[in-house]
Amino acid sequence: MKSLWLDIGNTRLKYWITEDEHTLEHGAELHLQSPADLLLGLVQHFKRLSIQNIGISSVQDKKSNDRILKILKRLNVPIIIAKVEAEYAGLGCGYDEPSQLGIDRWLQVLAVAQDPKANYCVISCGTALTIDLVQGQKHLGGYILPNLYLQRDSLIQNTKGIKIPDAAFEALTPGRNTLDAVHHGILLGLVSTIEKVLEHFPSTLVMTGGDAALFAQHLTAYHPIIESDLLLKGLQHFASHSLSNA
Repeated sequence: MKSLWLDIGNTRLKYWITEDEHTLEHGAELHLQSPADLLLGLVQHFKRLSIQNIGISSVQDKKSNDRILKILKRLNVPIIIAKVEAEYAGLGCGYDEPSQLGIDRWLQVLAVAQDPKANYCVISCGTALTIDLVQGQKHLGGYILPNLYLQRDSLIQNTKGIKIPDAAFEALTPGRNTLDAVHHGILLGLVSTIEKVLEHFPSTLVMTGGDAALFAQHLTAYHPIIESDLLLKGLQHFASHSLSNA
């Protein structure tokens, strides 16, 4: 069966075309706050591929999601939209109000929470750095922090007299100039936060997102596992459970 999987985030739209266990095509594009317009340009391509079903993870508001659905209905195939539940496929949500948990975080947790005896720390290094803790099949909640670039942008906007051009985040050593002091300091702060969490909650560290490899090289003592398509795995698991219980 040929499937289309969509991850519609705050800034990017990612899609995967899969058949059985194989990924046939993968794409990621900035949607400039209008994912529906981007999909308008892709829907004919999807139609030519003879898609048989669609799974969607979207952090957009209802108005945007309604427009997205209207476009995708042109493909005339079943559509599954992932949503956060208080309990789903044996996994309990740690939020007091499940609807407040981002669907991307929920699916990433759902992808790993298969062992009732294992603890996981799931970190997504995207627009924000999110940390979610899983004990067995119970989501315990987590943390949301500004990512490397948001913190740097905040310094640029709010610090008079200091110019901070773009540079690589790569080292944790003390900076010997302002540029390095800023970049090393921001990276050190986020790495230290992760270490503090793992100190209090020993667990298997699973990382995903564009900066996962960057953080992982500073967290080798915790044997991080990098999963580039963690959300896809969670979305597929969500869809599989939904279909089996339909």
